[in-house]
Amino acid sequence: MAKNKNNQAIWGTRIKDNTSNLFQKLGSSINIDKRLYKEDIAVSIAHVEMLFKQKIITFKIKNKIIYGLNKIEKEISKNKLEFNKKYEDIHMNIEKRLFQIIGDEAGYVHTARSRNDQVIADFKIWIKSANKEINLKLNSLIKTSLKLAEKNIYTIMPGFTHLKNAQAISFAHYLMAYVEMFSRDKKRFNNNLDNLNENPLGVAALTGTSFNIDRYYTTKKLGFNKPTNNSIDTVSDRDFVLDFLYSVSVCSMHISRIAEELIIWNSDAYNLINLSDKVVTGSSIMPQKKNPDLLEFLRGKSGSTYGNLFSMLTILKGLPLSYFKDLQDDKEIVFKSYDTLIGCLKIFEEVIKNLRPNREQMFKLANNGYITATDLADYLVKNHSMSFRKAYQKTAGIVNLAEKKKKNLNELSLDEMKKIVPGLKDDVFKVFDLKNSVNSKRSYGGTSFDNIKKMIMKYKKLND
Repeated sequence: MAKNKNNQAIWGTRIKDNTSNLFQKLGSSINIDKRLYKEDIAVSIAHVEMLFKQKIITFKIKNKIIYGLNKIEKEISKNKLEFNKKYEDIHMNIEKRLFQIIGDEAGYVHTARSRNDQVIADFKIWIKSANKEINLKLNSLIKTSLKLAEKNIYTIMPGFTHLKNAQAISFAHYLMAYVEMFSRDKKRFNNNLDNLNENPLGVAALTGTSFNIDRYYTTKKLGFNKPTNNSIDTVSDRDFVLDFLYSVSVCSMHISRIAEELIIWNSDAYNLINLSDKVVTGSSIMPQKKNPDLLEFLRGKSGSTYGNLFSMLTILKGLPLSYFKDLQDDKEIVFKSYDTLIGCLKIFEEVIKNLRPNREQMFKLANNGYITATDLADYLVKNHSMSFRKAYQKTAGIVNLAEKKKKNLNELSLDEMKKIVPGLKDDVFKVFDLKNSVNSKRSYGGTSFDNIKKMIMKYKKLND
């Protein structure tokens, strides 16, 4: 409960009874929003500088307040300021301490503003920084992925659909698919900055203020692009929170998807990759086991980021305009999602940095499942004047023959294949070569080696 220097609640003149202790415990957010102390002080300093510029407060008062706020920031950074739940949140704890340092002049700091516009300004600045920090981690992850891709351009593996062998691909091409995903994540976090760059400070509780303030001045001071347009919407708006939570959820989903695949590929049934001992754990009873626990952790954490997004959507879904206490939970939700994603990005980069493909097994598995059948169908279209559907049927017949004889396609004799497609020549065997198969996919975005090299170079330049 917010109080002044005389230990009286700010609203104590109007509300006579002390607030319930239970409500104080439930309603206090200081243990959560103390994380915003730097932003809160920066916003307050910009505000009082604007008040002085507009001749609402004197030079002396401005300097005393700024001196006090800077002193408080140093105290908090050195863990020398003890926060009190009685004063509810970071704003009122700072104001309380300001009274203790400079006296009654501290009361001017709240001129022409409310906690409603103050907290949104703090929060937007914090989330702006969070978006940028996440993108730095994504940059690092992309660079690590590019290094692994560059080493594995000629590493052949099966590409899967429905977890069945489909067509041969380069392992590097597979890795570049996730580079694309993480690059879209970067764009998503960057796009969030548009709404975050609207300055809420100055709308006060919900109507604006009768004081002659300059919102464009604080906008420039705090690094926003423009002030918000509508005071009611400003204190009600949490779209920027949803944008952030959604972006976190999508990014964590991408991590979860690749974690799931790496778990499968690391299984004894596939044995396509080797994980470093740094990212596996043992069994409590089975001495031989190396379990991909960290990947499972990453997969599981996507659920908590989804939960945070839905929590915020649920809070907002029936909320009238303008400000309600329900919105206090937004900070805890955002902080949890941010901390989760930052941790997951660090762990996942460690996984990728130390991952080693089992190249022999990849190539061996790529030779199973008649994986060059599509190449054969394409060959028939190009060289035997067939429509693709007719070529598809003829190829299916050859696959059936190989299956019956328990042979791979390249193990069939020319005479055996001629029984289904008369006129076949020896050059048909070139289509069964896995490297030729991979390298033949030269269409833009395909898995040919030149395409992969170009994409790697493109993203290396973008992420320098």
